[in-house]
Amino acid sequence: MARRSDVHGRLDDAARAGWLYYVAGRTQDEIAAAMGISRQSAQRLVSLAVAERLIKVRLDHPIAACLERGEALKRRFGLRQVEVVPSDPMGSSTTVGIAEAGAAEIERWLKRQEPTILAIGTGRTLKAAVDQLPPMDCPQHRIVSLTGNIGPDGSAAYYNVIFSMADAIKSRHFPMPLPVLCSSPEERETLHEQALVRSTLALGAQAGVTFVGIGELGPEGPLCVDGFLGREEMENLVGEGAAGEICGWMYDHEGRLLSDSINDRVASVPIPSIETCCVIGLAQGVRKLTAIKAALRGRLINGLITDEKTAEQLLG
Repeated sequence: MARRSDVHGRLDDAARAGWLYYVAGRTQDEIAAAMGISRQSAQRLVSLAVAERLIKVRLDHPIAACLERGEALKRRFGLRQVEVVPSDPMGSSTTVGIAEAGAAEIERWLKRQEPTILAIGTGRTLKAAVDQLPPMDCPQHRIVSLTGNIGPDGSAAYYNVIFSMADAIKSRHFPMPLPVLCSSPEERETLHEQALVRSTLALGAQAGVTFVGIGELGPEGPLCVDGFLGREEMENLVGEGAAGEICGWMYDHEGRLLSDSINDRVASVPIPSIETCCVIGLAQGVRKLTAIKAALRGRLINGLITDEKTAEQLLG
């Protein structure tokens, strides 16, 4: 048993070193520093990862620590599925690792023969995942955007991913021809009465799986950085108890949607219910920790793709 455990531990280390080298783009010296080993040991581990066929385009080995944290998150928050990827201790990217895992999960759903409606949110992480997708022919599926694709200045919203997905996936795509935020509740009501919009709203409500980014709030939050909300407006929301947002929908620290003037102006499709849909959030990092925790508490999502450091903090 001890010998078998040593073998699996060695493969775990090889998988971690392989991930740092091929996915995170670290040098062997950086891998050695991150793992507390010599450069020669790091080189041997990377070679072992290749020899054991752990490395393909994506990491093909479930690191035990990541699996354990994933199972713990499932139990703690009653989740349907969890994917925890290794953390890069020396990296600054907010998407590396989970973008590849997100792409793999989206691809699994697209490969299903049963016709499915896939709903797609927005955000940097989700766009990074969609950019990883290989070309696929999926005429049996329909893909619908949950969010508007028009920015505050009338231009196309850069992180709306439906068009990026349409470039790679041959399927029927349904963009949301609306701004992310309307100027007033009355404008939203008028726009939602349009026939094209009504059909897209109805399609989103029937989704079998949904992929969404989880946005943090504050001056550095996506809605503020991308110009949808002013700094003062954002500070007021945080002061009133807002903790995060999904597709523009604001929620508090218990994951309850806020009853305020912002949510009254959100043009997005309502977040699908986890009772009828697999709603998978993609997010990692300390800045998003509050938003992720609140989304899990409120059961706004029932699936999560994150990294091991974030998983540790969620469990702690």
